[in-house]
Amino acid sequence: MERVLRMHNNTKSVQEYTSSMILRNVTRSPMRERILDAADRMLARYGYQKTTADDLAREAGIGRRTVYVHFTSKEEIFLASIDRVVERLIDELKRILYSGGSAEERLRRMLEARVLYRFDSVNAYHESLDDMFAVLRGAYLDRRERYLAQEADVFAHVLTEGHRAGVLRAADANKTARTVLLATNGLLPYSLSGRELGSRAEVEEKARQLVELLMEGLRQR
Repeated sequence: MERVLRMHNNTKSVQEYTSSMILRNVTRSPMRERILDAADRMLARYGYQKTTADDLAREAGIGRRTVYVHFTSKEEIFLASIDRVVERLIDELKRILYSGGSAEERLRRMLEARVLYRFDSVNAYHESLDDMFAVLRGAYLDRRERYLAQEADVFAHVLTEGHRAGVLRAADANKTARTVLLATNGLLPYSLSGRELGSRAEVEEKARQLVELLMEGLRQR
């Protein structure tokens, strides 16, 4: 009976995840996405400080007025770009969560993905991050707690599974989730300068080493 309930709950979770993905894709404005794509390209080309609303409009192939229909300022555009990276990361984490396999293996993959997905998302413009955060850091920090809470909610699911299966030490799944996320924050692009980030291979190796340390501490003895 417990196994049947577990399968039922997992099926329900997958259905809820699929429904949320459909809703998100429907509610995303194609024009808004077009502007954010242009913002990413301009950040790589000119950096935050040198990019203007006129540049963004020209790059997106739209009028300046259209930009302001969707965003109130240049700052809001680039903050929305960061929001989009996190939204897509959450989708990827949920995909791994419901992909099957042991809780331990999925947790490992999710932790590594958390670092590498962000790196890949900003790699084209990571040298411009310092320039951008010199202006936006305060507004970004206001958002960071929300990002952390959203990710922790996903990680808590796999930690709960692992704890119930007797393979992971996570009696308080939400607290453990936040702890492992904070432990990996030091490898995120928004925490490091372009020089400190290094190559993808270097970031991947650092992430693998850190995740192994975390997994060693979480495994049930």
